[in-house]
Amino acid sequence: MLQKLRIHNYAIIDHLTLLPDAHLNTITGETGAGKSIVLGALSLILGDRADTSVLINKEEKCVVEGYFDVAKNEAFTLQLQAHDLEVEPICIIRREIAVSGKSRAFINDTPVTLQVLNELTPFLVDLQQQFGHLALEQDTFQIDIIDALAQHATLLQSYQKLFSVYKKTQQQLQQLQMQQANWDKEFAYNSFLLNELVEANFTSMEIEELANQLKELSNVERIQQALQYAQHALLESDQALNLELKKVLQQLQGIHAVYPKVAPIAERIESVYIELKDIATELSSLQDSISLNPAALEQIQERVDLGYKLLKKHQVTTTDELLAIQKQLQTSVGASEHIHVQIETLQKELAALTSEVSNVASLIHEGRVGVIATFEQATNTLLSAVGMPNARFKVRIDSRDQFNTYGNDTVQFLLDANKSGQFLPLHKAASGGEMSRVMLCLKSQTAAALALPTLIFDEVDTGISGEAAKQVGALLKQLALHHQLICITHQPQVAAKGDAHFYVYKEENNAGAVRTQMKLLNQDERIVAIAKMIGGENPSDTAVLTAKELLSL
Repeated sequence: MLQKLRIHNYAIIDHLTLLPDAHLNTITGETGAGKSIVLGALSLILGDRADTSVLINKEEKCVVEGYFDVAKNEAFTLQLQAHDLEVEPICIIRREIAVSGKSRAFINDTPVTLQVLNELTPFLVDLQQQFGHLALEQDTFQIDIIDALAQHATLLQSYQKLFSVYKKTQQQLQQLQMQQANWDKEFAYNSFLLNELVEANFTSMEIEELANQLKELSNVERIQQALQYAQHALLESDQALNLELKKVLQQLQGIHAVYPKVAPIAERIESVYIELKDIATELSSLQDSISLNPAALEQIQERVDLGYKLLKKHQVTTTDELLAIQKQLQTSVGASEHIHVQIETLQKELAALTSEVSNVASLIHEGRVGVIATFEQATNTLLSAVGMPNARFKVRIDSRDQFNTYGNDTVQFLLDANKSGQFLPLHKAASGGEMSRVMLCLKSQTAAALALPTLIFDEVDTGISGEAAKQVGALLKQLALHHQLICITHQPQVAAKGDAHFYVYKEENNAGAVRTQMKLLNQDERIVAIAKMIGGENPSDTAVLTAKELLSL
């Protein structure tokens, strides 16, 4: 709700403060007094673009500030949070236009862009122009109207909780199906790779050990020759090392008795002699253990070739790395098989949820269809009463296969403004003035059920008078029981319905310049103002009595 509007240096307004009532505020004044200028200033804080032409005083900046009570405006609070803006019970929106022409906007003293301003302010103020171009083009708004008439609040709440679970399950299923599709592309190949590794059945470090065995078996003859030569040199040749060493030992032992100092050396040579005998024995054993086995060689060669092929294929260098890849493939293939089970489970859950959502959506659809005839008739009656006797209004509801937050219906309001037999969407069929009256007729029927921002009607009564104007006033009054309204009017029947009546006028200041002023009228001033609207600048006693009668109704 708008608590206060402050305007400084905008067009022919020096300083102006509007403190509107919480219900119906009517604004009157002579043509050209500046009523539209006040709306123009308000439009600035709603996100309209501005230029320096509005600066009459070129030495001061233009400032427009709106103070809004948003303590109970949950939708606006959510929007503030979504834009990381500070949430306060009173939201202050300020727009400044510098002398240079630079424009800045602030929400609770935080600078914001015009785009952000345009996104947020529709939750605070609904101007007549916005009725035609936004609300009536929004399917959700039209559904809200029908649901308010059908008293669907509780049913919709139940449906939306169920739909939330349905949507979440649907998204989970879609994600798994996408994952499955990606995995299915690789499943066959991964399975082939896994089977290849499983069939190879390598153990840790096997390829490396087999490669060493292959080197050994591939050089059997060379190894045997070397072993045989070494053994022969130690024991069997004419000058075998052990035989020569034995002779040396015998010589030293022969002088041991006469030359004791040689004993340690003899002992060392004896140790070497014994060690060489052991070496010769081991060489003989090694020679006996190694033999040429073509079959074993071929088998090992094939195994090593397979190992090297798989190492190259998977771009690794060790058997253990290959086994790690095998484990990864087992996990991937296992998960791919498991996801099929998950998908089947979710598909069953979604089928059950779809049935539940469909049943509740059908109840909602039936409720909507059930109120259409009465709603159409009531709206047509109201349209006739507010000066549109030739207009015909109807509602079209179509059901779709897909569900959304509101069920599976699309709702469209249609209008035939002149009995042409051709029904068009409201925003295409009604003129600006007609649009305001259509919106008034629609919203007056759902005033208590719908949460609406501050509503501004700019000359909603244009082109009507008498009983039609009286009906417009009555509808505005009814709507204002639940919402804040600001209505610019030229009709006394409408002006008299205001809980607060503001009068816009021009006044010459001390510098001789003409400026727009606004004041809140008391009861006596209202009588005079409304009498002048009825009888002109010098109203008759009859006009005064009529004004009093209108104000007493």
